[in-house]
Amino acid sequence: MPATCQIRVKPDEVHETELHRQLISKKLGVAESSLGEIVLSRRSIDSRGKHPVFELLFRVGSGDVNKLPIREPLFKDVSKATPVVIVGAGPCGLFAALRLIELGYKPIILERGKNIRERRRDVANVSRGVSVDSDSNYCFGLGGAGTFSDGKLYCRSVKPVQRDLILQLLVSFGADPDILVDTRPHIGTNKLPQVIAKIADYIVQAGGEMRYDSRVTRILNSGLKIKGVELSCGDKVFSDSLVLCTGHSAYDIFIALGEAGIPLQRKPFALGVRIEHPQTLIDQLQYGRTSRGEFLPAAYYSLKTQVEGHGVYSFCMCPGGVVCPATTREGELVVNGWSPSKRNSRYANSGIVVEVSEKDLESYAGDSVAAAMSLQKSVEVAAWKAGGGNFRAPAQSLKSFLENTDPHFNLPDCSYNPGVSPCDLSEVFPDFIIKRLRAGLEDFAAKMKGYSSEEALLIAPESRTSSVYRVDRDPQTLESTAINGLFPAGEGAGYAGGIMSAAVDGWRIAEGLCAVDK
Repeated sequence: MPATCQIRVKPDEVHETELHRQLISKKLGVAESSLGEIVLSRRSIDSRGKHPVFELLFRVGSGDVNKLPIREPLFKDVSKATPVVIVGAGPCGLFAALRLIELGYKPIILERGKNIRERRRDVANVSRGVSVDSDSNYCFGLGGAGTFSDGKLYCRSVKPVQRDLILQLLVSFGADPDILVDTRPHIGTNKLPQVIAKIADYIVQAGGEMRYDSRVTRILNSGLKIKGVELSCGDKVFSDSLVLCTGHSAYDIFIALGEAGIPLQRKPFALGVRIEHPQTLIDQLQYGRTSRGEFLPAAYYSLKTQVEGHGVYSFCMCPGGVVCPATTREGELVVNGWSPSKRNSRYANSGIVVEVSEKDLESYAGDSVAAAMSLQKSVEVAAWKAGGGNFRAPAQSLKSFLENTDPHFNLPDCSYNPGVSPCDLSEVFPDFIIKRLRAGLEDFAAKMKGYSSEEALLIAPESRTSSVYRVDRDPQTLESTAINGLFPAGEGAGYAGGIMSAAVDGWRIAEGLCAVDK
């Protein structure tokens, strides 16, 4: 009879299959010869004690029941099927397209940015501090924001069944099967682009369309019914169904939605910095050792606290990673973080962000949505100026920030390629952000002794944690409550917060669209 069994092993024993069989045999009280096949289904690290250990969960039994399934997409030729326009080729748009193909629809994906090969050059130009293409950069282009800024697949809000479905599909398109068992699955910026390119190729082979350099400027509707979209080149693309999944940085879509009479609601968002430490320091704090050895991965951390009723928390932590410029417009600066698949950079970085409330926005013009965008933009413009241009980022050592001392010397080394400029971060952020950020970091330093090391650096700003607005939709059908045939989806519409949740939302949107269409 199939069973499950969890064992704990030392890091250098994580790949010792014969030892695993012995431990499982002993724990289940059965002879090794009667175990049958054992298949690893979950792998995690417990670093709470003096010595970190791996926790391994196995399926034990015989036959195919123990195999980890790989979900292949169900291929159909949809070249002559009913068209559905999808705006945005991030994970939400791509997985919506995959599911629509299975359901017998023809997806037409409109992406303002470029394909993987051409987008690489635009991302490189930003990383070198040369220039930014407002339509093709770290945020825009095939694969969306996650393609060149990490590819982390961990998400608390995604249910296990939904998670496994997306992970299995990613493996079928070339991702490492390890993502099926790791509790914090990660593909890596060096590998994810190839996976994304294969998904796009599949969509085209099935009869769908991928249209690049196709920025939507207008949503076409007749009364309460969607009709299609108009592009910046003047072309119009018609469809009775429109899936809107543009990501959190497509500000021009906000305008298009307003002009089409589709109301926006403000949703919670946060502002803050990227903090960077030497990875050896984080390893020491988490594992109790600076040398991880061959089998322990670069250490991870997660921190949160409350300051004056507002959350301050770590966000998108990148072990063995790099801080990068993720701006989408000239004259503004945004930073983000990513890790290669091996997570072998000398540095660890994480967003440290502060929740922004309605009261915080009272001094900014317009309604709450406009005020949120105004605050976000004002911080990004201030950061550009404080950095001195050319994508240099304003930075301050953590020690200087906590002690409120002169920030203009002794900046530690960092991974941010365009370079950093010493700065008092109060020149970038409003007082309420500075006050809460300082209190939050003091709390984190108390929780992790050594976190406030002189080698810790704050790089600003981490300002694109999520969309500042939400487009209302019916909770059952997922269709817009304002316009029939419009399906707001993913992170940009306020319903996701990363690759996994966006992909799941795209999958669900396709199923909701099909149900409404019938």
